[in-house]
Amino acid sequence: MEEIVEILRSRIVNHDLPPGSKLREAVLTDEFNVSRPRIREAFGVLEDRGLIERIPNRGAVVTRLEADEVFALFEVREVLEALAIRLATEKSDPASWSDIIERFGKAGEEALARGDLDFYVDSVNLFRERAIAAAQNTILASQMESLYDRTKVLIRRLVLVPGRAADGLRQHQEILKAMAAGDAELAERLKRANIRSSRDSFSHYQKYLL
Repeated sequence: MEEIVEILRSRIVNHDLPPGSKLREAVLTDEFNVSRPRIREAFGVLEDRGLIERIPNRGAVVTRLEADEVFALFEVREVLEALAIRLATEKSDPASWSDIIERFGKAGEEALARGDLDFYVDSVNLFRERAIAAAQNTILASQMESLYDRTKVLIRRLVLVPGRAADGLRQHQEILKAMAAGDAELAERLKRANIRSSRDSFSHYQKYLL
């Protein structure tokens, strides 16, 4: 069942199944060669993560982002992700971020120049995962994990906003510069500013993103 959840989760997060898409039990039963109860069990996990909703007489559909929920997500992310960055800076070797710095440096700039937004999205997600691990705080990690999939969906939407990926790349370069210098307070402030900048981009373009 875990494998089914992961495959469907990946399809939703990567927009292979866009918001509003219907998940058909019969089709998935044939695809994965499992019983309908197993598919419904997987649906329950995806529903708990906020990725799908089960609607009477319609079945399971991929959840659409609502503006109020997105703004609430930004508010929580600003606090939790900035805290993770501060703790990660305090508890890790500054040199440990060198590979991430490279991804957001020339490699990231070249990726955006050729229109490879997936590279940027993957870099943001990798950085987030590394920061959570480096923060060494299980309670914080648990809270962030509960938002993880919805955050990935939102990031993938936001990179479609004109200039957002370039701004995000520059902002992450500054965050990582502070982390490499061991300046935890500056890194935290810069991460907060990064989240607020993303929120402003969403606010301006929300009618095209929802």
